[in-house]
Amino acid sequence: MNFEEMRNMGSNDRMIRVVVGLVLLALVFVGPQTPWGWLGLIPLATATIGWCPAYNLLGMNTDPDKEA
Repeated sequence: MNFEEMRNMGSNDRMIRVVVGLVLLALVFVGPQTPWGWLGLIPLATATIGWCPAYNLLGMNTDPDKEA
């Protein structure tokens, strides 16, 4: 099974995750310089792949191509 078949995130959801991930990662390098910013890798990874394991567990799907 490839990631195209597993995709459960729509484009708006993915864009929001990229922005949130980049903001969190910025906390590692600027501002408070907290290591908690590394958590930004999680939304970036899920946005890149287009699949969220939490959505899968909850039975959610924001991909308009898969909702039919």
